[in-house]
Amino acid sequence: MSANLATMSEVETVLQRCDSALLLPSDEGDELESAGEKLLFLQDKRRVQKVLWRQLFVLDSMMCELEGLQSPQQFLTQTSAPQTESGARGRWKALKGDCRRVTEQMEELLATLLQNIETINDKRQKVTQLLQQLQAKKQQSEDTQRCVEKTRKALQACDGQLNRLRVELEAQLRHVDGWQRSKEFFQTYAAAVHEMAQVHLLSFNQSGMTLELRPRPPANSNRLSNQVEPLKLSVIWNPDGHFTLEVDPASSPWQMPEDASSRCGDISAALLDAVDNFLGQAGLLAEIQSLRNSFAIDWHPAQRLLVYLKSASILCNLEVPEGYPDSGPVQLREVQRDGQVLNIDTLQPQNPDGSLTEWLMFLSNNPLI
Repeated sequence: MSANLATMSEVETVLQRCDSALLLPSDEGDELESAGEKLLFLQDKRRVQKVLWRQLFVLDSMMCELEGLQSPQQFLTQTSAPQTESGARGRWKALKGDCRRVTEQMEELLATLLQNIETINDKRQKVTQLLQQLQAKKQQSEDTQRCVEKTRKALQACDGQLNRLRVELEAQLRHVDGWQRSKEFFQTYAAAVHEMAQVHLLSFNQSGMTLELRPRPPANSNRLSNQVEPLKLSVIWNPDGHFTLEVDPASSPWQMPEDASSRCGDISAALLDAVDNFLGQAGLLAEIQSLRNSFAIDWHPAQRLLVYLKSASILCNLEVPEGYPDSGPVQLREVQRDGQVLNIDTLQPQNPDGSLTEWLMFLSNNPLI
């Protein structure tokens, strides 16, 4: 017994000299976090213990052999006898069997643990999804509540606006009779003006009216006013008591004078001035309307400039004086070819005081242009 104790003491001494950590229990397994890492740790410890016990078995066998020798020569001459299973090897196999059973049990427990962890993770994921859906429905409910509140406020604002519009409508309805009387008055007035100045009433409403002018020239005038297209003239009333005269550019090339477009006062005088101005340019307007059927021209009444496009590259500008055709000759101001101004000193027709028609005939047939 004392020999065995001495042998174990010597074994511990040898192991301490090799690696003292082999004699101490290790707590590294407590620091592992997952079941997979624990399984790897146990497998490594099992391999280490297996090697350690084999080394201990060999060392124990050697110490037993050395204790039974009488001399060194006996160690050299004695042959090794087969070991029985009753000594340390038997205990080692028993421990190995126990370790295998414990390992199998641990593996089964670890498999069950992994399955339980997977089930828990699935349930946790489902709970997380349900929580997200609940939060989304809560947010949707809050948004719906805010929309309902906004709709309620908008309905209140619409009710207030509807009440204001109802009051305004009642005020406007009180003026309907006044507008009706004004309409009857202006219709009577327009009929009287038509007898005097050939004015046709095309439309009438509370914001204005539209007239068509066919003015008669004086009895001693030789102007051909019957060749002029009718002029559509709009009269627009403003809230400040002023009225505005506007000419439909599609009906006639005539332009309203700037000082007569917006006035305050007697509308009859304004219409008579417009008719007189229109009548004074009747000859020019009739000639321009006739020339548009044969030439590519554009009339600018503000500059009193007639632009004649002879071709895609040739542009001619003719200036028409005030009072044409009764006073003042037409003058050729500029001729451009491809954007370059040409010399027009030699471009004069046989009749320097010719009309617009003669000038356009001269320019269209001139080979120098």
